[in-house]
Amino acid sequence: MPAEQRERMAIDIRREAVAVGIGICSPEEIDHLNILWASLEAMRRATVNLMIDPDIVLIDGNRSFPNPAWPTRTIVKGDALSHSIAAASIIAKTVRDGLMRDLDATHPEYGWARNAGYPTPAHYRALATHGPTTYHRRTFRLTPVRIP
Repeated sequence: MPAEQRERMAIDIRREAVAVGIGICSPEEIDHLNILWASLEAMRRATVNLMIDPDIVLIDGNRSFPNPAWPTRTIVKGDALSHSIAAASIIAKTVRDGLMRDLDATHPEYGWARNAGYPTPAHYRALATHGPTTYHRRTFRLTPVRIP
């Protein structure tokens, strides 16, 4: 989905949703937990940050976070099968993109407004030139993997 469409949909979702919860982990937490467990922790935080108690938490994928406060159901390819999961994915992506645009204003040399922090060749060049910031995970591969 193009970014402009995603941003418009996020506005509609926030207007129509019964509740929206956001969960974020810091780069240090991601380094400590690893990316999978940090993703699960961010999901847990998002559910805890809801303004209501859900009847069930639908999760995109095949793993739930440990010790959920509510019943959970994992759904592989859930963003294609559940409107709730698709809406949550749109909110998560737009929140992350907004954070990356804000960081880009402070650190334009990394191109975060364009690459959203993903490991693009330009991002790797910036890391080689400027080194990592406090916003980079220390476990982030600093050089691209070369596939023969």
